Amino acid sequence: MKEIHINTQYIKLGDFLKLASICSSGGEAKVRIASGEILVNNEVCTMRGKKLRNKDTVTACGMEYIIKNETN
Repeated sequence: MKEIHINTQYIKLGDFLKLASICSSGGEAKVRIASGEILVNNEVCTMRGKKLRNKDTVTACGMEYIIKNETN
């Protein structure tokens, strides 16, 4: 599991995919999310604006990521 550190209360799923270098653009993130490729906390998530918070997990491309909030 790879840790992705943020310094805000939350990050939106589309922005997270770019931050973690899973997607190279917002358009790519939109397509991957809409196609059901992305899991948030082990459930398919099709909401690009889904707010991810500390300890949420994202699974994409066979890798699992966990959000770590630097302010907590």
